Amino acid sequence: MAESRWLESPGLDRAAGEEFLQGAFQVLLDEAVRKGTDVSEKVCDWKEPQELRELLDLELRSAGEPPERLLERCRDVIRYSVKTGHPRFFNQLFSGLDPHALAGRLITEALNTSQYTYEMAPVFVLMEEVVLAELRGLVGWGGGDGIFCPGGSISNMFAMNVARFQRFPESPRRGGRALPRLALFASRESHYSVRKGAAFLGIGTDSVRLVATDERGKMIPEELDKEIRRAKAEGAEPFFVCATCGTTVLGAFDPLGSIADICQRHGLWFHVDAAWGGSALLSSKHRHLLAGIERADSVAWNPHKMLMVGLQCSAFLLRDSSGLLQRCHGAGATYLFQADKFYDVTYDTGDKTPQCGRRVDCLKLWLLWKAAGTEGLARRVERAFASTRYLVEEVKRRDGFQLVLEIVTNPAVTKADLDFFLDEVERLGWDL
Repeated sequence: MAESRWLESPGLDRAAGEEFLQGAFQVLLDEAVRKGTDVSEKVCDWKEPQELRELLDLELRSAGEPPERLLERCRDVIRYSVKTGHPRFFNQLFSGLDPHALAGRLITEALNTSQYTYEMAPVFVLMEEVVLAELRGLVGWGGGDGIFCPGGSISNMFAMNVARFQRFPESPRRGGRALPRLALFASRESHYSVRKGAAFLGIGTDSVRLVATDERGKMIPEELDKEIRRAKAEGAEPFFVCATCGTTVLGAFDPLGSIADICQRHGLWFHVDAAWGGSALLSSKHRHLLAGIERADSVAWNPHKMLMVGLQCSAFLLRDSSGLLQRCHGAGATYLFQADKFYDVTYDTGDKTPQCGRRVDCLKLWLLWKAAGTEGLARRVERAFASTRYLVEEVKRRDGFQLVLEIVTNPAVTKADLDFFLDEVERLGWDL
């Protein structure tokens, strides 16, 4: 009887919930957005682990806490966290906080849908299709396929898996016994996800051949050709080459045209990890850095790195339009993907990925793109490059500095922020 009385009213107090959300949104706006992007505020109120653990009181207890205390906890979480949208947070993998993208992220969380079928996420299935088509168009393809992934590392792994499936269609069913000893190739400056992906897919890290780079960190095409020939001579079967546009440490762009020639000559899948540098395609001034990318079979591109989209927004793009992605990853679960639905089931995209539940990652980029336009996004990229040029000239001009690498990716950064950065380096250097 007691249980039945519980069911006579909602399990949550909606009025109290809305009141708490209003307070939480105000905390978000005041602490994370306003203070979190204010140059007069700290990037982080840093504490050592033990002190921070005590300040936050992280223990979970049997009784709940009142809203006022929870809002204080929200403030503490923000206070002691790193504000990656701060103009003086310098990291090549973050590019600031955009309000339109943030609004998209909040709407995504509020709707809490999963993007595997049209009936679950009708707006976002159509939206993702449009955004991915625009990204493919910037690569230089008139068609193709793709999907948003949980990060560039997964995009690179998807590329490896699709390339293996395309070469060995029996591999999903028969596993390793259907395969010869494989070899894949990436530069010594490539992202570690190439080796992790090889391990995860059962290809093995010993199968990853790292190709020599020049003094700027770019893959040397002649060395790639030598490594491919060496692998063949040793009895391995090459199948995959990963070039990089924007290496993590040096920001190098591999010579894609020459690498494409080699892949074509040897019949290998050509993947470009443009997770960081892909956004340069938006700029007519800088897209030459990725000349030849249109010849790739697949591309990884993370708009969350240079375009202020926010984590996570990672696109895996395919030139193939034959359904290769779905054939590689599909399982055809009948409780989700029935053939006799009341709409066109080609809009059910969930079988293109090993995931079942898949968060919506297209809305924040779509809303940002709608607000800024392609021209506005291009200006953000060009501003980031302009910041880099200014920083380089300042480093060259100042005594006691030696230029190691060029990377600035936050379009919100000003000259004053860059000057502050160099002044801090100099100040800290004198304290050593």
